[in-house]
Amino acid sequence: MTTDRPVVWFRDWEMDPGYGEFSLGNHQHRTMEAHELFQYFRMPELADFRQYVRTLPTNTLMGVGAFAALTTFWYATRPKALRPPCDLSMQSVEVPGSDGARRSTLLDSDKPLVYFYDDVTTVYEVFLRGIQVSNNGHCLGSRKPNQPYEWLSYKQVAEMSESVGSALIQKGFKAGPETFVGIFAQNRPEWVIIEQGCFAYSLVVVPLYDTLGTEAITYIVNKVELSLVFVDKPDKANLLLEGVENKLTPGLKIIVLMDSFDVDLLERGKKCGVEILSFKAMEDLGRANRQKPKPPAPEDLAVICFTSGTTGNPKGAMITHQNIVSDCSAFVKMTETAFRPCPDDTLISFLPLAHMFERVVECVMLCHGAKIGFFQGDIRLLMDDLKALQPTVFPVVPRLLNRMFDRIFGQANTTLKRWLLDFASKRKEAELRSCIIRNNSLWDKLIFHKIQSSLGGRVRLMVTGAAPVSATVLTFLRAALGCQFYEGYGQTECTAGCCLTIPGDWTAGHVGAPMPCNLVKLVDVEEMNYLAAKGEGEICVKGSNVFQGYLKDPEKTAEVLDKDGWLHTGDIGKWLPNGTLKIIDRKKHIFKLAQGEYIAPEKIENIYLRSEPVAQVFVHGESLQAFLIAIVVPDAETVGHWARKKGFEGSFEELCRNKDVKKAILEDMVRLGKEAGLKAFEQVKGIALHPELFSIENGLLTPTMKAKRPELRNYFRPQIDELYSTIKV
Repeated sequence: MTTDRPVVWFRDWEMDPGYGEFSLGNHQHRTMEAHELFQYFRMPELADFRQYVRTLPTNTLMGVGAFAALTTFWYATRPKALRPPCDLSMQSVEVPGSDGARRSTLLDSDKPLVYFYDDVTTVYEVFLRGIQVSNNGHCLGSRKPNQPYEWLSYKQVAEMSESVGSALIQKGFKAGPETFVGIFAQNRPEWVIIEQGCFAYSLVVVPLYDTLGTEAITYIVNKVELSLVFVDKPDKANLLLEGVENKLTPGLKIIVLMDSFDVDLLERGKKCGVEILSFKAMEDLGRANRQKPKPPAPEDLAVICFTSGTTGNPKGAMITHQNIVSDCSAFVKMTETAFRPCPDDTLISFLPLAHMFERVVECVMLCHGAKIGFFQGDIRLLMDDLKALQPTVFPVVPRLLNRMFDRIFGQANTTLKRWLLDFASKRKEAELRSCIIRNNSLWDKLIFHKIQSSLGGRVRLMVTGAAPVSATVLTFLRAALGCQFYEGYGQTECTAGCCLTIPGDWTAGHVGAPMPCNLVKLVDVEEMNYLAAKGEGEICVKGSNVFQGYLKDPEKTAEVLDKDGWLHTGDIGKWLPNGTLKIIDRKKHIFKLAQGEYIAPEKIENIYLRSEPVAQVFVHGESLQAFLIAIVVPDAETVGHWARKKGFEGSFEELCRNKDVKKAILEDMVRLGKEAGLKAFEQVKGIALHPELFSIENGLLTPTMKAKRPELRNYFRPQIDELYSTIKV
């Protein structure tokens, strides 16, 4: 016998009738103690098992069958650590001669990654690869209420896409990246079919979304000179027709509807010179007049993605095929040792396809022949869709994570339940620190199974971005959900992501390392005392994922893209000792107080949001005033319980009017500010309570859930003036 035989060696052995004995192929019989038997298996990965065997009684004898059963049990139940792809103590390295720029340690050289697969350089080729590797499996799925998901295969989607693209050519649209096509719809299979149809003929997609508002939609239609828009529902068609009737969008000539519509809409279109077509009619037209695809080049435009912004008109970020594929490639490269998408994977699509985050995730899925299941269109039914679809990939935003976190702890409504939840999460968090991710521990079975089942029970990867997420929330959910959970950072202008968690680093409070497709550097922001020499400054990004500029707006482009191709994000970052990036501030919304001190309100708001009774907060200051004030929206789900502990009673509206409740909330916010190291001038001196949440619908949040600060200032001007007139400091 040798000392380096693998475990599968057991398969060649034959059991001898005598317990505790075995026979080898040459029929040499020998009785062996467990300790002695284990001398023959000294592979490093068996170290834990060797330790386990040493706990057996000294004179234990076992046959090969018993030993094999013991081995099988051990490997089935022991927690398995995920092996990180690099040394987690140094996740990025400085590039020589680059003015302090850092790159991913996953790269073999200082040259950023452009493509992961040599034959995938455009989004069109992404889908071609998906058709091949899926073996014509399920591609796009949708469902009606209380019904199972119905699926289109990859080849069906390809055929429908070419039909739609051919119809566009038949309608007089010239194949090539100078032709723009609008999509004004919620996530649904037709969106992907239209998009792939456009890409097959090198056309450029321009998403619209109703939360932009009517004025912004009119602005985009004219800016891009859209003559055709695909819409999902008649109400969106009516909104577009209203613009034509009022001579605000005279260039719009064709509207294609995915849902059914009545003859009145058809007549309304005729009267103002707009052709109304059904999606099926477009398909039929293209099928009868099939055109040969004209695939795009990597440098061709793929999408004009309009960013809502917090002020002024939306800006059209020009995103190329290379931009999208390189960002997808970087994600695949970073996660390849831990997560390999395959046709068995399923994505739940509910985050807006009008934004680049969702588009990049879906691109990764299509490239690997995976399935995309769409939600029903009503976010209130998302949990039902999750249970029906049982996704393995679940991209989320912090707002959803906060709701999950609050709901879980809200249900732990006794001291014992809260203690058990805390205890179980701490045990799972300890495993996370050892790179162990699993959903089969004792704590999963006792405490977290219900949470995992509510997401369908099969989620193996989650990724969050778009806004900061609390370290407390992220760490707890990583433990509770038992899946790989990545946090990313980026913006539309770098095609979604430029930094991402590295597999194995499940610590919170940072946004990971630079993605392999780009470099990241920090530049001085002297007025805020952030200096690159100290590892702090404005985050700048350069790489194949950085956009080409804003459509027909060289002035705005020059504000964010410098002459050397660096994208200036407006966010303030700090390099941590392990080479990860931490977002610490925001440059764009800074202002001065009367004494000349600079204030970054978003940093302060993120600290105050940790207060239990607070749902939303808007911190405000003025150059003629020496202190800050804030508008606070209490959390309707938690403020009642919190107030009762403080001795206050009443309905939500009554609590919002209670001066003592307001004082107690202010004290809690100031306490958190002190703990977080806020300076005295960064603490608010007074607050006003407001019972209604800031939202997209009331015009106080952007579609990406960012505060529209000018609108908030105007909306709350009476409360702001009253606070400044009554507070004496």
